[in-house]
Amino acid sequence: MISDISRLIDESIRLELNVSQLYLHFHNLFPEDSEFWWGLALEEKNHAALLKSGKLEFLEAGLFPPEIVGASIRDLVKTNKELEALLERKELESRASAFQRAIRIEESAGEIHFQQAIVKKQQTEALKLFQQLNRDDKDHAERLRDYVRKMGIGIDNETSTD
Repeated sequence: MISDISRLIDESIRLELNVSQLYLHFHNLFPEDSEFWWGLALEEKNHAALLKSGKLEFLEAGLFPPEIVGASIRDLVKTNKELEALLERKELESRASAFQRAIRIEESAGEIHFQQAIVKKQQTEALKLFQQLNRDDKDHAERLRDYVRKMGIGIDNETSTD
């Protein structure tokens, strides 16, 4: 059981770091949105650091809250491979497509699990600690949508996970 959760944590850390790298790419690519992307990139790195420290401190003791990581290793691996391929190509068609891609990622299984766990009301003491450490990093998908509306960036409103 611990090895399964450990693998899920490792893939979740990889996801957070890949998303951070993508947001840093967007930060460099779109100067008009650079502050926004920079903030999200840092928060994703913080998520990875939180998962790493949780793995070190809580996993062996059986206290790591499994609801904080995605349930499907296959989905996490697939998403990570797609992100790594995208990062390798360093291509992005437009500012609007960057936001659409980011919203899809934030609504992906791995990111959704993290966000849902962070706002969950009924929780263990370990999850409360994760929530406290992550209190300033709110729902990224909603923040992306708000920013897009505020900046008048035309994107498809029906952006969803694939």
